[in-house]
Amino acid sequence: MNGKPAMNDFIVNSMTNDAMGNGDATELAKRISDKEVSSAEVVDAAITRAELANQKLNAIVSSSFDLACEKARQHVKSTETNNTNKGAFAAIPTFVKDNTDVKGLPTLFGSRAVANRPAKGNAEFTDQMLSTGLTIIGKSTLPEFGIPPTTESLAHGATCNPWNINHSSGGSSGGSAALVAAGVVPIAHGNDGGGSIRIPAACCGLVGLKPTRNRLVNMQGTDNLPINVGHEGVITRSVRDTALFMAEAEKHFRNNKLVELGHVQSPGKKRLRIGLITGALKGISVQNDVQRTLNETGLLCENLGHRVEEVAFPFEDQIADDFITYYSFLFFSIHRFGKFVIGPGFDSSKVEKLCAHLSRNFVGNIGKLPFAMRRLKNTINITRQLHKHYDVLLCPTLSSAAPKNNYLLNQALPASAMVNNMTNFAPFAALQNITGEPAISLPMGTSDNQLPIGMQFSASYGEDKILLELAYELEEAKAWKHIHEQVAKKKTRKTTQKSIA
Repeated sequence: MNGKPAMNDFIVNSMTNDAMGNGDATELAKRISDKEVSSAEVVDAAITRAELANQKLNAIVSSSFDLACEKARQHVKSTETNNTNKGAFAAIPTFVKDNTDVKGLPTLFGSRAVANRPAKGNAEFTDQMLSTGLTIIGKSTLPEFGIPPTTESLAHGATCNPWNINHSSGGSSGGSAALVAAGVVPIAHGNDGGGSIRIPAACCGLVGLKPTRNRLVNMQGTDNLPINVGHEGVITRSVRDTALFMAEAEKHFRNNKLVELGHVQSPGKKRLRIGLITGALKGISVQNDVQRTLNETGLLCENLGHRVEEVAFPFEDQIADDFITYYSFLFFSIHRFGKFVIGPGFDSSKVEKLCAHLSRNFVGNIGKLPFAMRRLKNTINITRQLHKHYDVLLCPTLSSAAPKNNYLLNQALPASAMVNNMTNFAPFAALQNITGEPAISLPMGTSDNQLPIGMQFSASYGEDKILLELAYELEEAKAWKHIHEQVAKKKTRKTTQKSIA
């Protein structure tokens, strides 16, 4: 490896002048295609970065480094014979979240209760990812069963935020987000059952799109849910990487009931009607730096020619309890029927306190489920009415920047307090999981303690294109911060200070 990644006491930046460089996946794919670097060199560099960065991030559950290297060597041979692998991201290294099967690697769901057995085959979305050319080099961390909005589990410990390792990377796709933000890989898998792509993207300063429900293949094990809240996707450092992935994935599977997304490559020309959502659920306050970023984002959209109007938070406070009731039902199903839902060897006695609490909560409130589901499904009608007036809805992704590790899920707290912490931290994200509408988190600001702040943009069902076009425009208008740039600035400041001294 040429150069040395920056691994100081707080920031984890693995980007350096090796074969991967500091560009996004689109740039790296072009460099491989142009034979500026080989796929074998890129994969080797990613593995080196992963081994070094993970010492501080704790973002990797298992690895397939040897297999990835072999596939990279095969790709090199195929390019020599002009028989190149298909897919725009051919040979680009990536990670798959560890609630999704990858043949030969265990799927542990972030839980001590799950038996360590290699998967016999790939999940459908794994195959969809592979169809884009991506090379899987390992599995990334998540909290137990993807429940909390922070990636901390008794099975694997806390996954740290590369912007400040004392803080959370978010959840539940926190391992993938940490690895992308730190520059280990430029793109990684995430799935989203209540904000689990958008939350870690916001915490780590990344692009996190939850596509329209059924735009991509369904999340593993969600086909028969009464409300399918699960969505698959990726976490990236650039809008064009997300857009290219969606276009490539659509070649593998296209839902004919939705208008084809295609390859979105630039901002849209249409000026949008944007509803800026003010307020939140009763008792939940948005931190001042988040509110400031929301206001600045709204003003930026206005300056770009879009019409921005304030809209009061459109949902009743009851919706929070309804979410808890429904998600309690989901985790009761895991807790009680884990051997069938998860797999043989599931040991319910090893489930963490939070999941067990949600399971008990459902048993005690089982009669509430039909009414909760009815109200949740009615949110579709509420957002549908809103989208008659607004093309896009804008709100914070989270109520604050990334909290410190061991704050949301402090094991000394009763489980009910953990649930309250989770609700207060992420009061906005789960709505689009119920409605199935697309939503994207973009890194639009920085907190008072220099952590990323994400803003969420959502659109009506099937209108993913509008979000990507707006994201391109905002990315061009506002320079998003990246870790390697932050490290470079700090080095410059230190050099300047020494020179002055």
